[in-house]
Amino acid sequence: MAERSTAAVDVADNSGDQSLTAQADQSTADGVAKNREQDTNSDAAQENTGTDGSGKTPPLELHSGHKLARRYRLEECVTRLDGFSSWRAVDEKLRRAVGVHILPAHHSRARSVLAAARSSALLGDPRFVQVLDAVEEDDVVYVVHEWLPDATELTALLAAGPLEAYDAYQMTSQISSAMAAAHREGLSHLRLNPNAVLRTSTGQWRIRGLAVNAALRGIDSDTPQRTDTESVGALLYAALTQRWPYESDAYGLSGLPKDIGLIPPDQVRAGVHRGLSELAMRALANDGATASRHESPCTSPEELVKAIGEMPRIRPPEPAFTTPPDYQRTTYQQGSYGRPASRPGARVTQQPAPVPPPPLQSRTGKALKWAVSALLIAALGLGSWQLADALIDQNGNAGDTNKTQTTDEDDKSGDKPKPAEPLTIQGAQEYVATGGAQAPGDVAKTYDNDSETYWRTKKYNEGPTLAPYKPGVGIVYDLGSAKKISSASIGLRYTGDHTTVHLYATDSLTPSTGVDGMKEIATGTTSSESLDVKASEAVTSRYVLLWITAVPNAPADGYSSAGYKQAITDLKFTG
Repeated sequence: MAERSTAAVDVADNSGDQSLTAQADQSTADGVAKNREQDTNSDAAQENTGTDGSGKTPPLELHSGHKLARRYRLEECVTRLDGFSSWRAVDEKLRRAVGVHILPAHHSRARSVLAAARSSALLGDPRFVQVLDAVEEDDVVYVVHEWLPDATELTALLAAGPLEAYDAYQMTSQISSAMAAAHREGLSHLRLNPNAVLRTSTGQWRIRGLAVNAALRGIDSDTPQRTDTESVGALLYAALTQRWPYESDAYGLSGLPKDIGLIPPDQVRAGVHRGLSELAMRALANDGATASRHESPCTSPEELVKAIGEMPRIRPPEPAFTTPPDYQRTTYQQGSYGRPASRPGARVTQQPAPVPPPPLQSRTGKALKWAVSALLIAALGLGSWQLADALIDQNGNAGDTNKTQTTDEDDKSGDKPKPAEPLTIQGAQEYVATGGAQAPGDVAKTYDNDSETYWRTKKYNEGPTLAPYKPGVGIVYDLGSAKKISSASIGLRYTGDHTTVHLYATDSLTPSTGVDGMKEIATGTTSSESLDVKASEAVTSRYVLLWITAVPNAPADGYSSAGYKQAITDLKFTG
């Protein structure tokens, strides 16, 4: 049997420090859903040895307001375990919130934490919470990472109930794809649990603590791919059942009954999607589970991605329409308009009829009546004249064969085609098919209405076609809701032979399928600084992938040397 995953290790961890577990559970119960633990999880850590002979590394004397590198101001300590601490902080240079892990430079794990953080930072995959800095300074080692103000932990989501099938499918698909990409680069997580998985306000799932969380706790595995795959299976199991797939309780979830073993999710809760239930069992098969009768267990994230791709795609639920409130019924019989219907036996109070105002009898009133009458007569006369004039024009036009007809059948019926309207971009995320990202922090510069700012690709030695280095590079844009997309105007930084751009309709900011599984909207090629692409037929989608497959040979600049590259300055969609 392969080594137990980090999911099982976490259960053992929880029994090691009841006070921390209770604190984490209480935090979830109180609804502290967003970023309460943007750093490491506050469940108990494994037993480990420090460097002072007492079995623990003495904690650093840190407090709110302390600054690291005269830049990172500590705000709130969210975790303090085994000689290291994790904080919510402020990067005063860039004026943004960040997370910081801190431990003494002489800590037994300091070297491995630094190495893990630097390896994770090199990956640059936007599906992971990014490591921004990893430094050893003044006898202190600290790791700075992103802080996501709009993200909610899976722990908090499951506290409210199991996920819908579509949400569970999206979570598993996105996390499996991200972990497969990480393992291709030689990186593993080993502590992939509900506290390490976040859902942003746009519906994207992101993973924090890649390599770093395990290094902070000294966790290792001889079978890292199997370990991370089982962890994804445990996440899916919990998302479908609101139960942790082991006997011990963890992450605010109840464990399975003792002496029963690991039973499929669709036997734990009614209405669970059968395909997702079998997928969870295939991922958990090495730890006492029974795999599907028809399929073999999944032993790596890559195999899990393949299994998800072979499943029938799960569609999002139809939007629920709210029933309008019951308005007061009215009856139109004489004397009852606007009154509520009387109930049998109820005493009805007769309301007196309103008394009309007396007629105008004064000299002023008579003059006003004559003035109103004159205006009505004039209006009727003007209307009659205009009607007659229109009829004459119509008859004259009908007999005039020299005039060019410019109105089609749609215009005659009043259904004129609507002019193209600009579509507002609500958000964007770099799409990484293989390898590393390009410039994930600059995607917003492509739609900030500033032609001086841009998102850029890496420099490639051969071109203009990016393959075989990469199948392509690009950005997925979120339009906020499903919109008809008919064209796009793209501003480019570099000219030359040549730039090729494709537009695809996709299902999320982190698509569940590759480019081959997306619907193409339009494509275009140019050698100039702008490119307009137009669809032969408008396509409706909330998410649009701009996919670059060829780039020109451009000179050196402040970012890279001469080579094949491109940058997008401005992008506008119309529909």
